[in-house]
Amino acid sequence: MSVVRSHRYHVADGDLEEFLARRSSLIETVREGHPGLTHAVLIRLEDGVYTDTWHWESGAQMGAALASLPTIPEAPLTMALTADATALNGQVVDER
Repeated sequence: MSVVRSHRYHVADGDLEEFLARRSSLIETVREGHPGLTHAVLIRLEDGVYTDTWHWESGAQMGAALASLPTIPEAPLTMALTADATALNGQVVDER
């Protein structure tokens, strides 16, 4: 069953364009080393908070990618443009 890693954070309006470029580069780099990343969805909520959910084929694939983050330069560069970041892991139980 697929799993997700869901992030919540703020991005300053003036940083959004740069954040999106860095996020795109990060996703490409992660996929090169960890093809189990099936898709990533970024949503701006009414209150200005962003939710960023990354969908993985398996927990093992997600775990391997998370373990490799310290070796991916794009990760801290991307997250440097966020504030109040939190992350949660979960398992998809219903998808239609």
